[in-house]
Amino acid sequence: MKRELNRLRRENESYNDVLERVLDEEKLGDFYDGFGRWSDEEADRVREARRKSQEKRKQRLRERAEDTV
Repeated sequence: MKRELNRLRRENESYNDVLERVLDEEKLGDFYDGFGRWSDEEADRVREARRKSQEKRKQRLRERAEDTV
Protein backbone atom coordinates (compact mmCIF):
# COMPACT_ATOMS: atom_id res chain seq x y z
CA MET A 1 0.00 0.00 0.00
CA LYS A 2 2.75 2.44 0.93
CA ARG A 3 4.61 1.63 -2.28
CA GLU A 4 1.48 2.47 -4.26
CA LEU A 5 1.13 5.78 -2.42
CA ASN A 6 4.79 6.56 -3.07
CA ARG A 7 4.28 5.80 -6.76
CA LEU A 8 1.28 8.16 -6.93
CA ARG A 9 2.90 10.87 -4.82
CA ARG A 10 3.96 14.05 -6.58
CA GLU A 11 6.87 16.26 -5.58
CA ASN A 12 6.21 18.06 -2.26
CA GLU A 13 2.88 16.22 -1.85
CA SER A 14 1.96 14.71 1.52
CA TYR A 15 0.34 11.31 1.84
CA ASN A 16 -2.88 13.08 2.79
CA ASP A 17 -2.65 15.15 -0.39
CA VAL A 18 -2.27 11.97 -2.43
CA LEU A 19 -5.27 10.34 -0.78
CA GLU A 20 -7.44 13.43 -1.20
CA ARG A 21 -6.49 13.72 -4.84
CA VAL A 22 -6.96 10.04 -5.61
CA LEU A 23 -10.20 9.61 -3.68
CA ASP A 24 -11.63 12.90 -4.92
CA GLU A 25 -13.47 13.89 -1.76
CA GLU A 26 -16.04 15.94 -3.67
CA LYS A 27 -17.26 12.80 -5.39
CA LEU A 28 -17.20 10.56 -2.31
CA GLY A 29 -18.28 13.08 0.33
CA ASP A 30 -16.55 14.20 3.49
CA PHE A 31 -15.42 11.44 5.84
CA TYR A 32 -16.97 13.26 8.82
CA ASP A 33 -20.42 13.79 7.25
CA GLY A 34 -21.94 10.90 9.18
CA PHE A 35 -20.59 11.75 12.63
CA GLY A 36 -22.78 13.37 15.25
CA ARG A 37 -26.13 12.59 13.63
CA TRP A 38 -27.64 10.79 16.58
CA SER A 39 -28.82 12.55 19.70
CA ASP A 40 -27.31 11.39 22.99
CA GLU A 41 -30.55 9.53 23.75
CA GLU A 42 -30.49 7.68 20.43
CA ALA A 43 -26.83 6.78 20.84
CA ASP A 44 -27.49 5.49 24.38
CA ARG A 45 -30.45 3.42 23.13
CA VAL A 46 -28.32 1.83 20.41
CA ARG A 47 -25.45 1.14 22.82
CA GLU A 48 -27.85 -0.54 25.27
CA ALA A 49 -29.44 -2.65 22.54
CA ARG A 50 -25.98 -3.71 21.35
CA ARG A 51 -24.92 -4.59 24.90
CA LYS A 52 -28.05 -6.73 25.38
CA SER A 53 -27.50 -8.45 22.06
CA GLN A 54 -23.90 -9.28 22.98
CA GLU A 55 -25.01 -10.66 26.34
CA LYS A 56 -27.67 -12.85 24.69
CA ARG A 57 -25.08 -14.17 22.24
CA LYS A 58 -22.69 -15.01 25.07
CA GLN A 59 -25.49 -16.78 26.94
CA ARG A 60 -26.38 -18.88 23.87
CA LEU A 61 -22.72 -19.85 23.48
CA ARG A 62 -22.54 -20.87 27.15
CA GLU A 63 -25.70 -22.97 26.76
CA ARG A 64 -24.34 -24.68 23.66
CA ALA A 65 -21.05 -25.40 25.41
CA GLU A 66 -22.95 -26.98 28.33
CA ASP A 67 -25.01 -29.11 25.93
CA THR A 68 -21.90 -30.63 24.41
CA VAL A 69 -20.54 -31.81 27.76
